[in-house]
Amino acid sequence: MSRRPDLLNAPIRPTLVRMTVPMMFGIVSLMLFNLADIWFVSRLGTQPMAALAFTFPVSFSVVSLAIGLGIGTSATLARLIGSGSSETAARLATDNLLLTCVLMAVVGAGGQFLIEPIFSLMGAASELMPLIRGYMQIWFAGSVFLVLNMVCNSTFRASGDTRLSASIMLISSLLNMVLDPLLIFGWGPVPAFGIEGAAMASVLAWSITTLLALHLLYHRKGMLLLALPQWQPMLQHWRQLLSISLPASLSNMMTPLANGVLTALVAVHGAEAVAAFGAGARIESLSLLFCLALSMTLPPFISQNFGALQLERVKSAYRGAIRFALMWQLIIFALLVLLSGPISRMFSDDPEVAHWLQLWMLIVPAGFGFQAVTFLSASSFNALHQPMRAMRISLFRLFLMYVPLGWLGNLLFGLTGMFVALVIANAITAMVARYWVLRYLRTLDAESGVIAAS
Repeated sequence: MSRRPDLLNAPIRPTLVRMTVPMMFGIVSLMLFNLADIWFVSRLGTQPMAALAFTFPVSFSVVSLAIGLGIGTSATLARLIGSGSSETAARLATDNLLLTCVLMAVVGAGGQFLIEPIFSLMGAASELMPLIRGYMQIWFAGSVFLVLNMVCNSTFRASGDTRLSASIMLISSLLNMVLDPLLIFGWGPVPAFGIEGAAMASVLAWSITTLLALHLLYHRKGMLLLALPQWQPMLQHWRQLLSISLPASLSNMMTPLANGVLTALVAVHGAEAVAAFGAGARIESLSLLFCLALSMTLPPFISQNFGALQLERVKSAYRGAIRFALMWQLIIFALLVLLSGPISRMFSDDPEVAHWLQLWMLIVPAGFGFQAVTFLSASSFNALHQPMRAMRISLFRLFLMYVPLGWLGNLLFGLTGMFVALVIANAITAMVARYWVLRYLRTLDAESGVIAAS
């Protein structure tokens, strides 16, 4: 195995910045991956575009599972690496990849039989079903490579190497951009596969980069063992992984559910308001980009130092990340306020859509800093091997604050009241989440002091 990365002694702020910047570009490349699929399929016409739209909730469920497995992998591996247990870390990384293959064999095979029932339940029209079936049969068959890819990237991040993880993401995105038009529209001897070509392009991009990632894990990182696994240790590693991964996956699945409820509330105000709310969601994802990348690089840092029992560095890293997130998102909010007019008109020529979007930008981004504090706190709990506490933050934010306050604000004061309520919900959740994390860290500090004294 490669030498342990110096996350235990290096200066905290420069180290986190050095790890976060590559991840930001990696996340951008993933966004471009999805945008390429949407853009090229839209050239086929309305029906293929609608069919692809129906597939998003199902594919996001599998992506949520992949994110959860990645979170569990990063937390368990980074703690072992921090404690100096490099051989155990390599065994666990290998066992995690085996578990991923087993889970995705079940999901991929089961998905083939559930395509008709799932999409019929979602309300897909009969004329769209052949397009959906053709796309999803290929997608489910190759989804194992998507999830393996994400788990491999989490393994790189657990070792402190975010550049390698970001590079794999970028290569995957570039491959998809090249393969999409080739397989969708055809060229020379390559026939035009239509919407099925989009699924083929994704699977090929995932499979090529997965093979590359596995090669790097084995030859460069020494975290892939070719020896036969031992049954009992393997089952123990699987339990460790799933104890963090399953709550993290469920937390990720809750977000689109809550957003669906809010979208239904917005729909009362008309299609223009829904269009503005959807455009706002895209602005939100871009505005939170750097802090989202930070939420992916902070956990390995925390887990490694937690494994080495350097709790002061854990507390310092968490507090520093929170301060940075609040300041950074305040700057983003100020820019959005200044540019709200031009940006809203850039998204739509419809004056009513532009009006609602500008109103959204003048209010909702004020809560982005608090929102960043919330997901940084949840990711810190996952890094500290406290997945249920992380899940509690998500439940509190979405179903005790976000949706109820959004409903109440909309009921009393319309969309303006709803937007203000979302800011208040994020602020309250951030304060509660920060308190929970710091209280838990104080408890760990006291426990380590008792152990040291004894």
